[in-house]
Amino acid sequence: MKWHFADLFETVAELTPDRPALVEPGLTRSWRDYEDRAARLASALVGAGIAPGAKVAIYGHNSAAWLEAQFAVFKARAVPINVNYRYVDEELVYLFDNADVEAVFFDARFAPRLAAIRDRLPKVRAFIRIGDVSDERLDGALDFEALIAGNEPLPRLTYSEDDLYMVYTGGTTGMPKGVMYRQGDFVRGIAGYLLGPEIEPTPEFMIAAIRQLADSGESPVAFPACPLMHGTGMWLGAFAAHSFGGTVAVLRDERFDPARVWQFAAQCRASAVIVVGDAFAKPMLAALRQGADRGEAGDLSALKMIVSSGAMFSAETKLGLLEHLDIEIRDSMGSTEGGMGASIVSRAMPPGPTAQFMLGPQTKVFDENDEEIEPGSDRIGMIANGGFTPVGYYKDPEKSAKTFRVVRGHRYAFPGDFARIAADGTLILLGRGSVCINTGGEKVYPEEVEEALKAHDSVWDALVVGVPDDRFGERIVAVVSPAPGAAIDEAVLVDFTRTRLAGYKMPRQIVVVDAVPRAANGKADYKTAKEAALAASA
Repeated sequence: MKWHFADLFETVAELTPDRPALVEPGLTRSWRDYEDRAARLASALVGAGIAPGAKVAIYGHNSAAWLEAQFAVFKARAVPINVNYRYVDEELVYLFDNADVEAVFFDARFAPRLAAIRDRLPKVRAFIRIGDVSDERLDGALDFEALIAGNEPLPRLTYSEDDLYMVYTGGTTGMPKGVMYRQGDFVRGIAGYLLGPEIEPTPEFMIAAIRQLADSGESPVAFPACPLMHGTGMWLGAFAAHSFGGTVAVLRDERFDPARVWQFAAQCRASAVIVVGDAFAKPMLAALRQGADRGEAGDLSALKMIVSSGAMFSAETKLGLLEHLDIEIRDSMGSTEGGMGASIVSRAMPPGPTAQFMLGPQTKVFDENDEEIEPGSDRIGMIANGGFTPVGYYKDPEKSAKTFRVVRGHRYAFPGDFARIAADGTLILLGRGSVCINTGGEKVYPEEVEEALKAHDSVWDALVVGVPDDRFGERIVAVVSPAPGAAIDEAVLVDFTRTRLAGYKMPRQIVVVDAVPRAANGKADYKTAKEAALAASA
């Protein structure tokens, strides 16, 4: 077995053909069926002229078909391209052009949007429609199920660990970028992350572990409650479960419904639910409490952990979940460019302050001179991931050179996050440098202020941005949404925040909105928040 997703998943299908690979309401696919359907789709892709290395977009909500399409792309030795289903015309045209997309799998509901931009996508040679309740049509599009029925399975190819795996960033602080990994590095890295630093992953060990889990009847059931189109749901959910022969459970819902998440988690006997910080976990906690009050909590006895990455997951929300669930909460600090730290809490090990993590074994924090930050020094530096790192950004050598650098003979990824290191070696995350606010010569990291604001009972969510100011250069503005049934009192909220942060970090203005702008994956949409702040300041 090579370190390649196609080879790994084909090996799982050989070892555990009858075990469930995919589950969604009303549908269960065995590993045998998963592999067979993907092989038939892969045959259709090759027949349409998709060669190794070609880019194939997947444009849809979470579904079994999403994962089957991705498996097919891997089998064809092509490169899957994740598409944010909230993008509008110009954003889609940019993404498809930047990624050199040659084929598109799409949910039927997105047919009108593709029809509107089709003439601007000259590189796309095939559109493949995944049926949904909308029944929308795109002229000339191939049908997903018809391709499976009408094609023989593609024979197993000879895969290369140099084949490319790529995922596009969310683009919340700039244009989306394609982050490129070698399949060999990425698949081995995922295995190493799951096994822990004490175990050296080898193909032989993986095969033995897959067999052992299957024999024990304890293969994982991962339920990504967040979108598969971004790294957290795919990497910590789908890839984590599939790599060891487990099941991935998905909801095809267009909207996030926290009560339905818990119902489905109970129904599919999920062992892990994957979220993106408070944006998902906070409403899930509210739904869990409401269910408990009504005696409708559901059977969550199979749940062993909640896994999160990509956004702040507050200590208060973790404690609330642990009141109802005797589980582990694994909060990973990372980005599309790699993982850098983790926090694992439970009832036996309750959470400490928000945004504090154990350093990854190959994570460093460097100052502007590439000197390591000393624990307990209170100095601020940039976090560097020295584990498996990307090849670079697709078609952006200048940005690649700035982000992926060699320091003293070791290659690191510098995604742009700043932090301090406590005396005990704990990583204290401050935030992304690209959204750092310079006010009166002082640097203020928005996440720190946001967490202080969200600690007040009247605040449901918050984002903090800087707007131009004649005196201070930038003025701090908080965009907040009230908790259900609450009202925001600006003076009270600022006074509360002042007890937690230095005076220069205080918001000079609070803008109240119905919902704080976030992407579908829960990440902060600072661009839209800044537009709201500027409009309120005008």
